[in-house]
Amino acid sequence: MDAREKTISKTIAYRGSILNLRIDKVEIPGGRKTVREVVEHSPAVAVLPVEADGTVYLIRQYRYAIGDEILEIPAGLVESGEDFDRCAERELQEEIGYFPGTLREIGRMYNSPGFCTEMLILYLATDLRPSKLQADDDEFIHLHPVPAGEIRKLLEEGKIVDGKTFAALTWYLAFQEKI
Repeated sequence: MDAREKTISKTIAYRGSILNLRIDKVEIPGGRKTVREVVEHSPAVAVLPVEADGTVYLIRQYRYAIGDEILEIPAGLVESGEDFDRCAERELQEEIGYFPGTLREIGRMYNSPGFCTEMLILYLATDLRPSKLQADDDEFIHLHPVPAGEIRKLLEEGKIVDGKTFAALTWYLAFQEKI
């Protein structure tokens, strides 16, 4: 049985600076009609910066939507016409003040594919060297270095609640001997 849904119509309900909200009418398998709410979102990158000794650089940042500060890996939206790799390099420089000597894509993921189109490209950055760019004026970021031996504890204690960071750190624990 074909599980794809047939689009009947698409309407933009909201157009914003970083996302659009689209309301789609669709026909699902079996012929019934329903509505899908879709957040159209540009791609983003997220970078796991790792020092030679295994220390990982996380950032602590207040997130208005959840009303709390959380630990995350550096990340940001890909600007129009920007290459994913260059975006990852720029975000590292803006958020933690380092440039990666080696940058490797480790995966791609959708955070919430049930309603959002955002593709997140995950990177591993190593051979880090100081190189600071001006941070965005609406971001207040604090560097939070984490020794390799403490990563598992952060995950076990539920201190990592950001999806991209959880994915990157579990990837790191699974594959750190191959880095």
